[in-house]
Amino acid sequence: MATYVISDIHGQYDMFLELLAKIGLKEEDTLYVLGDVLDRGPHPIKVLRKLMEMPNAICLVGNHELMALECLEFLMKEITEATIKELEAETLDNLLTWQMNGNESTIEEFSELSSEEKQEVIDFIREFVVYEEIMVAGQEYLLVHAGLGNYSPEKEIEDYSLHDLIWARADYDKQYFEDKIVITGHTPTQCIVNHSKPGFIYRKNHHIAIDCGASHPGGRLAAICLDTGEEFYSSPNQMSADIM
Repeated sequence: MATYVISDIHGQYDMFLELLAKIGLKEEDTLYVLGDVLDRGPHPIKVLRKLMEMPNAICLVGNHELMALECLEFLMKEITEATIKELEAETLDNLLTWQMNGNESTIEEFSELSSEEKQEVIDFIREFVVYEEIMVAGQEYLLVHAGLGNYSPEKEIEDYSLHDLIWARADYDKQYFEDKIVITGHTPTQCIVNHSKPGFIYRKNHHIAIDCGASHPGGRLAAICLDTGEEFYSSPNQMSADIM
């Protein structure tokens, strides 16, 4: 019985299956997915539907799931002149923001589903939790997609806004808690300044950053076992930079 954490799958279905095989995930194990299952990679809905079949997977919401939720119900409608006229400015703005963040593969796979399957996907995403506080092997962890934006040591976790938790990037130079370790995705470790091993899991100041840029050229999908500290990695993304 072990606890694993991964993040930012971004539609990399083959990497996800490879990582699950390397972990050797068992039914009695727990897998936490720290958001951003959707967008960018080739098969985001396929990954999502795989997670829907996994009762031992607990999914947290990322900014890409939030963007999708703001748009997918509109996309279930038949697009006509009337629905376009009814399109509110906020919905249009959400659609444009999502488009700029790599929604093409998500929309393409979503459009291939039946109406019933589409609703099941939306309902499943709505069940994603915002954060989890867990204890493993005597160590406390806070699991959250992005970080603690507008951080203050006086704040309780409930005091942070949704934007603070799923959009604002973690400050890895700051230790948030004395005894609790914060595990985040959202910021590819290739982008963390002074990280000696870009593209691999980063640990500093009671932070563990596990987004290893699976959707980027040379990036990989990563997992960590909280019981042992062991790290697992998929093969690197072979996509060339000019394609991205």
